[in-house]
Amino acid sequence: MEINEFVANFANQFEDTDASEITAATEFKTLDEWSSLLALAVIAMADEEYEVTLKGDDIRNATTVEDIFNVVKSRKQ
Repeated sequence: MEINEFVANFANQFEDTDASEITAATEFKTLDEWSSLLALAVIAMADEEYEVTLKGDDIRNATTVEDIFNVVKSRKQ
Protein backbone atom coordinates (compact mmCIF):
# COMPACT_ATOMS: atom_id res chain seq x y z
CA MET A 1 0.00 0.00 0.00
CA GLU A 2 1.46 3.30 -1.13
CA ILE A 3 0.79 6.62 0.57
CA ASN A 4 0.30 8.40 -2.78
CA GLU A 5 -2.50 5.99 -3.69
CA PHE A 6 -4.07 6.45 -0.25
CA VAL A 7 -3.91 10.25 -0.53
CA ALA A 8 -5.58 10.06 -3.96
CA ASN A 9 -8.36 7.84 -2.58
CA PHE A 10 -8.76 10.18 0.40
CA ALA A 11 -8.93 13.22 -1.88
CA ASN A 12 -11.57 11.52 -4.04
CA GLN A 13 -13.98 11.70 -1.11
CA PHE A 14 -14.13 15.49 -1.48
CA GLU A 15 -16.39 17.11 -4.06
CA ASP A 16 -15.46 20.79 -3.76
CA THR A 17 -11.83 20.61 -2.64
CA ASP A 18 -9.27 20.26 -5.43
CA ALA A 19 -7.33 17.00 -5.08
CA SER A 20 -4.06 18.90 -5.57
CA GLU A 21 -4.69 20.66 -2.24
CA ILE A 22 -4.58 17.36 -0.36
CA THR A 23 -1.23 15.81 0.51
CA ALA A 24 -0.02 13.41 3.18
CA ALA A 25 0.75 16.41 5.41
CA THR A 26 -2.67 18.03 4.98
CA GLU A 27 -4.47 18.69 8.25
CA PHE A 28 -7.76 17.48 6.83
CA LYS A 29 -10.00 18.81 9.62
CA THR A 30 -9.00 22.37 8.67
CA LEU A 31 -10.39 21.98 5.15
CA ASP A 32 -13.59 23.98 4.62
CA GLU A 33 -15.37 20.96 3.20
CA TRP A 34 -14.54 18.61 6.11
CA SER A 35 -17.64 17.31 7.88
CA SER A 36 -18.96 14.30 9.74
CA LEU A 37 -20.35 13.00 6.44
CA LEU A 38 -16.88 13.13 4.92
CA ALA A 39 -15.54 11.28 7.96
CA LEU A 40 -18.06 8.52 7.22
CA ALA A 41 -17.01 8.54 3.56
CA VAL A 42 -13.36 8.09 4.59
CA ILE A 43 -14.35 5.21 6.90
CA ALA A 44 -16.27 3.60 4.02
CA MET A 45 -13.35 4.14 1.63
CA ALA A 46 -10.94 2.42 4.04
CA ASP A 47 -13.33 -0.53 4.28
CA GLU A 48 -13.95 -0.82 0.53
CA GLU A 49 -10.45 -0.12 -0.78
CA TYR A 50 -8.30 -1.64 1.98
CA GLU A 51 -10.65 -3.94 3.91
CA VAL A 52 -9.77 -2.06 7.11
CA THR A 53 -12.26 -0.92 9.71
CA LEU A 54 -11.72 2.64 10.91
CA LYS A 55 -13.57 3.97 13.93
CA GLY A 56 -14.66 7.47 14.78
CA ASP A 57 -11.88 7.65 17.38
CA ASP A 58 -9.32 6.93 14.66
CA ILE A 59 -10.53 9.99 12.76
CA ARG A 60 -10.76 12.13 15.90
CA ASN A 61 -7.24 11.23 17.01
CA ALA A 62 -5.71 11.90 13.58
CA THR A 63 -4.47 15.29 12.45
CA THR A 64 -3.06 14.65 8.97
CA VAL A 65 -3.95 12.38 6.08
CA GLU A 66 -0.74 10.49 6.85
CA ASP A 67 -2.04 9.78 10.37
CA ILE A 68 -5.06 8.03 8.84
CA PHE A 69 -2.81 6.23 6.35
CA ASN A 70 -0.65 4.92 9.21
CA VAL A 71 -3.70 3.55 11.04
CA VAL A 72 -4.95 1.82 7.90
CA LYS A 73 -1.50 0.46 7.09
CA SER A 74 -1.00 -0.92 10.61
CA ARG A 75 -4.33 -2.76 10.44
CA LYS A 76 -3.77 -4.03 6.91
CA GLN A 77 -0.79 -6.16 7.87
